[in-house]
Amino acid sequence: MRSFRATFTPYPHTRALADGVVGLASGRLEFVRTEPIIKAYREMVRHLAFDIAELAPTTYLMARAAGIPIVAIPVFTKRQFHHGAILCHPSSGIRVPQDLLGRKVGVRAYSVTTGVWVRGLLSDDFDVQPDRIEWITDDEEHVPGYAAPPNVRPAPAGESLQGMLRAGQIDAALTGNAGVGRTGAPREGWKAAAAADEPSYSLFGTPEPLERDWYRRTGVYPIHAVITLREDLTKEHPDLPTELYQAFAAAKREGGADRATLIGQKTAAAAIPEREDPIPYGIEPNAASLTALVRYATEQRLLDVPPSLDSIFAPGDYPTA
Repeated sequence: MRSFRATFTPYPHTRALADGVVGLASGRLEFVRTEPIIKAYREMVRHLAFDIAELAPTTYLMARAAGIPIVAIPVFTKRQFHHGAILCHPSSGIRVPQDLLGRKVGVRAYSVTTGVWVRGLLSDDFDVQPDRIEWITDDEEHVPGYAAPPNVRPAPAGESLQGMLRAGQIDAALTGNAGVGRTGAPREGWKAAAAADEPSYSLFGTPEPLERDWYRRTGVYPIHAVITLREDLTKEHPDLPTELYQAFAAAKREGGADRATLIGQKTAAAAIPEREDPIPYGIEPNAASLTALVRYATEQRLLDVPPSLDSIFAPGDYPTA
């Protein structure tokens, strides 16, 4: 029986697959824990280090456009709203989104998916165009060869976004792994390096009403992780994408986690109606989020040509799950 080396975050809805409680129909999954998981993103797109791997969706779209032989199945294991993801330095004077124009804003790398979503909502809802902000980065892009737009500049050597925001050298920055919640490139102990005393405030203050309104108007609950596999495997094993999809769906059913745990974000609980699955798998229930992400990635010069939704995924049977 063929063994497939896989890495992904063991959430409540994926843990049964990681632990071997759920398996593939015609193969064995060899789960490899990667900390932080973002390290695996880089290893997959640069070295095809796994047979199956979780990727940031923007990284995946860029890698596929660059001809890297990986392909996805419509399993999206993480989602997150982003109205609370912008922190401002106390002396910046930033009070409304338009105040970001002409300012320096930190983001780990320009292609970070959180950055794509944040720039998209700023552009769509507040007419804050990304090319009128100077984006400061302190890490490299995942996909080799990508050249960021001219308004994207690296932090000075030895500087981190965390330290630059604290010192007021940048006016604002994104939160968490996309910005000031870590320092340097992904490695062991990455999150432990984050400081808890950032002298900053959230641009939107209380983001929950904005998130509810955003979801009600757009139907978009931003996706943050997609499951991919080496494209050559789909030729050797044509049924593998369908089997893998079925395995992730079974793991979600096996998890039996309560709704709040599945969402994994307190602020989302009020935005997603009780009747809706907060982590649906399949193309159709994710079409709004996928279409928005492709549009944003194209507008922000991460993609030259927007792919069709069907072309993003390996051929397979993907009923809503």
